[in-house]
Amino acid sequence: MTQPEAGARSAVVFDMDGVLVESEHLWERMWTAFAADRGKTWTAEQTRQVQGMSAPEWSAFLADFSEAEETAAQTEKAVVDGMIAALDGGEIELLPGSLRMVTETAARAPIALASSAPRRLIDAVLDRHGLTEHFSATVSSAEVPRGKPSPDVYLAAADKLGHPAEQCLAVEDSSNGLRAAAAAGMTVVAIPNSDYPPAEDALAAAGYVAADLDDVRERLLASLSTPVRG
Repeated sequence: MTQPEAGARSAVVFDMDGVLVESEHLWERMWTAFAADRGKTWTAEQTRQVQGMSAPEWSAFLADFSEAEETAAQTEKAVVDGMIAALDGGEIELLPGSLRMVTETAARAPIALASSAPRRLIDAVLDRHGLTEHFSATVSSAEVPRGKPSPDVYLAAADKLGHPAEQCLAVEDSSNGLRAAAAAGMTVVAIPNSDYPPAEDALAAAGYVAADLDDVRERLLASLSTPVRG
């Protein structure tokens, strides 16, 4: 497996769910509960199908799967309201090492967020954990034509940073996220989610597979070029 070349990259784009915060299980809980309330059984197979989708995409899938009377937009609102409540209840916490990873990386290079989460949850999570100021750009998959595994959200993040995608590092944990970042032409650092392990083909697209977020941080810092000057 090839590794990122030291000093070759100038910016970093992070995923959010499963990279900065522990939240993948909460999404699954919300989807499962929404379906169950309408007499349908949501399983791990459905979760695999929607992981990485934008909010408009997964909400349409969920509404159809649940045979819901609600529209896709109403379905999205119900689920995201649940996620905001979970955040307010202290259930969406930073992963060990993520704060240091973000702050030290941002001190060296511009960073962006490319997340499948909807805008209001992205903003709430970053604000709640004091991370907003460190990000030069944030993009939700709902703001681009296609969600992951399409590269759109990563290409948009690179564009907002003003750096070619090929000069960016990306940090991802899930199959469709890894595929999206690789399709954008970024050098991908994988931090596999043990509860939702990425597919082998997706993991093979990564330039480096990290053991934990401290390992990710060290890899990013070693792979970046010159520090940002204020």
